[in-house]
Amino acid sequence: MDNVTPLGGDVYEIDTRMAGYSGITAGYLILGDRPCLVETGTSTSAPVVRDALSSLGVGPDDLATVVVTHIHLDHAGGVGDIAAYYPSAEIVVHEKGARHLADPSRLMASAKMVWGDKLDVLFGALTPTDAARIRALGDTGTVDLGGGRALSSHYSPGHAKHHVGLLDSLTGDLYVGDAAGVYLPETGDLRPATPPPDFDLDVALDSIALFSALTPQRLLFSHYGPVGDVPSILERSAEELRVWVDLTRRAHAEGMEFDHAVAMVRDRTRERYAALRGDDATAERFELLSEAASNVAGIIHWLDRPAR
Repeated sequence: MDNVTPLGGDVYEIDTRMAGYSGITAGYLILGDRPCLVETGTSTSAPVVRDALSSLGVGPDDLATVVVTHIHLDHAGGVGDIAAYYPSAEIVVHEKGARHLADPSRLMASAKMVWGDKLDVLFGALTPTDAARIRALGDTGTVDLGGGRALSSHYSPGHAKHHVGLLDSLTGDLYVGDAAGVYLPETGDLRPATPPPDFDLDVALDSIALFSALTPQRLLFSHYGPVGDVPSILERSAEELRVWVDLTRRAHAEGMEFDHAVAMVRDRTRERYAALRGDDATAERFELLSEAASNVAGIIHWLDRPAR
C-alpha cells in the first residue's frame, strides 16, 4: 500500500490519511512476535489503519497491543474502532487518560467546544473501549513485544498531562508523540505544539530533557515520521518552545487582543519555517499540524494560571 513505509527493525510507518491529507498523522506498527500498533490516528482514519495492517499480514486476532502516546483525538480518536476490529488487543495508555477511553463523553464535549463543526471532518467521534481491555500505565511501564523486545514508557507531560514517550529496546526508536513538537520532513521544519489546557513550559522542557537522557537512536514523530539527528532535533525543540513563549509573553504583557497576538507571533516566527515560504498546500498542512492560534492560546492559558 502507498501509505505504508518500512523503517527497518520490523517497524512500519502508516500514514493514517487524517481528514484526507497525506503526511499529517502517522501510526506505527511494530511487527514482532506480539504485533503492536503505536497511535491509531482519528476515528475516521481507523479503516485506513486496518487496511494497512491487513496488507502487512496482521489479521483481526493477530494484533496484541495498541498503545497511544496520549489521548488527543489525532492520536487516539480511533482507539474504540481499532479495539473493535482487533478484539484480542490490549489497549495501553497513561493512567491520566484511561478513563477517557472508557467513557469519552467529556473529552468529546471539550473537543466540540474547541473545534465546532470541524470536529466531524477532522476527527470523527471517539467510541468507548471496554474498560476491562485498557491497561493504565504509571510514570513508567513496559509493553511486551515478544522475543525479549519491549517498549518502555516514560511519562512526558508538558504538551498533555496524559502523555508518554515510548522507547523500543531493540531499535532505540523513541516514539515522541507531540512532546517534542511537530516535524515536517519535506522541509525539515520543527514547530512546537502548545495547545490548551495542559501546556506548561517548564514541564515540557523537562520532558525534552528526559528524552535526551534516554539516548534514543531515532525519534519517531506522530507528526510526522522518523528523524535520525536526535541531539540537534531535541535542542531545536526546546528552542522553539522558548521562542514561542517569549513572543507570546511579550504580546500578552502589552495587552494585545488575542487575534493580534496570534498575528504578531505568526509574523515574527514566519522566517523560521521554510514550509510557510513554499507552496500553499504545504503551508496549509503545516498550519494544520501546529496551528498558531492553538499554540498561542495554550501559552496564554499557562501564563494566566494563578500559580504563576
